[in-house]
Amino acid sequence: MTVSHWQRAEQEEREVDFLVVGAGLAGCAAAYIAKHVHSRDVVITDARDVALGASGRNAGFMISGLDTYYHRAIECYGHKVAREVWAMSERSFGLWRECIENSPFDVPIDNCGSMLLAETQAEAKELELAARALDDDKIDIEYYSRDPLGRGYLAGIEQPLDAGVQPYLLVKSIMAQCGAEFIPNNELYRLVHKDNYVRVHTRKVIFKAQYVMLCTNAYSPNIDPFFYGKVLPTRAQCFVTEPLDHVPVPYCGYSDYGYMYYRSTFDGRFLLGGGRKQFRDEEDDTTEDRLNPKIQAWLDDYLKKYFPDVTAPVAHRWSGIMGFSCDGLPLAGTLPDRSRIGFAVGFTGHGLALAGATAERAVDRLLNGVSAGAVDVSRFE
Repeated sequence: MTVSHWQRAEQEEREVDFLVVGAGLAGCAAAYIAKHVHSRDVVITDARDVALGASGRNAGFMISGLDTYYHRAIECYGHKVAREVWAMSERSFGLWRECIENSPFDVPIDNCGSMLLAETQAEAKELELAARALDDDKIDIEYYSRDPLGRGYLAGIEQPLDAGVQPYLLVKSIMAQCGAEFIPNNELYRLVHKDNYVRVHTRKVIFKAQYVMLCTNAYSPNIDPFFYGKVLPTRAQCFVTEPLDHVPVPYCGYSDYGYMYYRSTFDGRFLLGGGRKQFRDEEDDTTEDRLNPKIQAWLDDYLKKYFPDVTAPVAHRWSGIMGFSCDGLPLAGTLPDRSRIGFAVGFTGHGLALAGATAERAVDRLLNGVSAGAVDVSRFE
């Protein structure tokens, strides 16, 4: 992020205790935890406003685990890490439900569960192997060897503890409860780590902060070179239809290894997103928030193939920028040789599953030096 000489002409200087950069899901969760668990005096700042990035643009899926099937997570990261990260999603869901229960306003949530669906025979085999691994760990699921929806899928796994939520209002609710001062529309452009504080240069304010927590996800490489190659900005595409007179899918639906996703919204519309796999050269490594006509056309065709009963016109289309981790696990820790600057980033499209627990661990790591476990950045050392 850069700021011109002219834009910073009216800067003030302020001393703060705990500064969170990023007012999305992870940032608001970090502020909430720093305030209510660690009794810190918290200020949040953001280049834009609350939940205007991926946190307010996603499909609102609270789907447990990582973006890979459970048996593949065991193969890739080891059984202990796969189980630990699954427990982190359970912890995140607990935080969200607590905030929803105590919210000063209504945050819609549908405890409908999720349905992971296979589009090919190869994926159906993967779902069978995933179901066996989940059963072995006594995780509550139901496996279907045939299409549970009668729409042309080949197998499914139902995860009954998952849910659909209104993500923008969830973040707004956490912000309202975190007790932090908020400074919006305030780009960060320089960090200077001192022995006992951090000098944080932003467009409106130069902060002298005791601690800084970066919750900037896809935009982290714009803030510090440490994130080059570790967090990859990745664009996603969605649309919603006009309201329907029926519910096409009573779950949060997820197929093609997570590249496709769909659900009914709280106002009776049908949401469909994905299609990135077919156009990865255009959607990976970009922070350009724009519609891709090729993907939107792909989504239109997908709707006709699997949901021919959804004939209502498309009402709205949008995109969002996710932050993908280089190894698929979130990143929590402190910047090298800058122990007062922490971060919780790289959620790989599963922020609703992992941002809460990752932020919780990142704050503890920053303030107390406690390992963040499976998501600790020390794994790269």
